[in-house]
Amino acid sequence: MSAGVLSKTALDQLFNEARTHAYWQPRGVDDAVLRELYALVRMAPTSVNSSPLRIHFLRTRAAKEKLMPALSEGNRHKVEQAPVTAILAYDRRFHDHLPALFPHVDAKASFVGDEPYREETAFRNSSLQGGYFILAARALGLDVGPLSGFDNDLVDGLFFAERHPNHRSNFLCNLGYGDTARLRPRGPRLSFEQACTLL
Repeated sequence: MSAGVLSKTALDQLFNEARTHAYWQPRGVDDAVLRELYALVRMAPTSVNSSPLRIHFLRTRAAKEKLMPALSEGNRHKVEQAPVTAILAYDRRFHDHLPALFPHVDAKASFVGDEPYREETAFRNSSLQGGYFILAARALGLDVGPLSGFDNDLVDGLFFAERHPNHRSNFLCNLGYGDTARLRPRGPRLSFEQACTLL
């Protein structure tokens, strides 16, 4: 089915007027919204439908406190204030699911015994899904604050070592309803001519 161009209002919500937030309204995010968010993310494309993204939603004070030692100093207040902090990770054993996710071809065989290829595929496609995650959140009326500036190995040890040893953190993303009064002026962007080449 071919859909038409989104309205200006929708494009503004996703891109033109959307901002990265560091400060948040004291308003929670319902678990049902998080479920709806993932329902959208999972429908977007990945190579051989690999779907390596694994999301750990930190919603409680205890979960946030557990994360604090892994954060750079400048990110701690952002996580403390955010209603939800998502750890966007990837499953290094994603290929175990390929017989169900990509049943018409034996895609799993190409990953067995090739850990560098699995790692590359998992990282690239979870990053792609992370982009979908940001846009899906905005589409549902949420604001986002993606973060690097943390110790991946420490996050993995704190959150994954015991129950999810094949998960590896990619980046973090705060979710909620941003405090627009505390936004800084928007930074410039590169022009088409600076960033693109027509061949």
